[in-house]
Amino acid sequence: MTPVTVQIPADWPATEERARAVQDELRAHVVLDEPGPPPGTGRVTGVDVAYDDERDVVAAAAVVLDAESLAVVAEATAVGRISFPYVPGLLAFREIPTVLAALEALPCPPGLVVCDGYGLAHPRRFGLASHLGVLTGLPTLGVAKNPFTFTYDDPDAPRGSTSPLLAGAEEVGRAVRTRDAVKPVFVSVGHRMSLGNACAHTLALAPAYRLPETTRRADALCRAALRTAARGVPGERAPGDVPGPGASTRTI
Repeated sequence: MTPVTVQIPADWPATEERARAVQDELRAHVVLDEPGPPPGTGRVTGVDVAYDDERDVVAAAAVVLDAESLAVVAEATAVGRISFPYVPGLLAFREIPTVLAALEALPCPPGLVVCDGYGLAHPRRFGLASHLGVLTGLPTLGVAKNPFTFTYDDPDAPRGSTSPLLAGAEEVGRAVRTRDAVKPVFVSVGHRMSLGNACAHTLALAPAYRLPETTRRADALCRAALRTAARGVPGERAPGDVPGPGASTRTI
């Protein structure tokens, strides 16, 4: 696998004020009137990131699954420097450069992209899934492990039950029960996707576990990439050194 350099854009926001201005500008381009691809068809890609804050390193993974069988089709990873400080509501600015590099390194089109995080369920209605969707033009959705600052009633116990995720009276997503009597996940639209279809995709991608297979596979892969980056590559650099930003890919 030949590594490619991950470049943080020269004009990448360096301040909270500038990052919020970028969110305001890009949010106007979110498409909410498309249903998105039908569940169980084509390809679906999970993306996730892992951090080593002490070494100032972030690793991203993109894992492409066949939407019908959930078999892995291809995967890619990218490693780079953390591109923005930790600020709640602005986490996408820490993740987008390496996530984009991982997506671009894939040997096939990603299809629908599922993010471990939020889309419209975000204080500024522009979480990672929406941000990534606007930049790539791909249909995206977010599946989060917690409701962030929003409220919801616990869905009924059976798998497939849902309840609105609310910001006041506004529905910004849904709590979705992916396993009987297990804590729900929190689904929101990113870009070019309806909320009902986003929930249907989430259930189709989670036949056995609480989290969708896209998230489970991408989480394992980005953690492995981060461990490799943290210990260096034997014979090329000293153990413990962090390798320079790069990405790798393989087709399964």
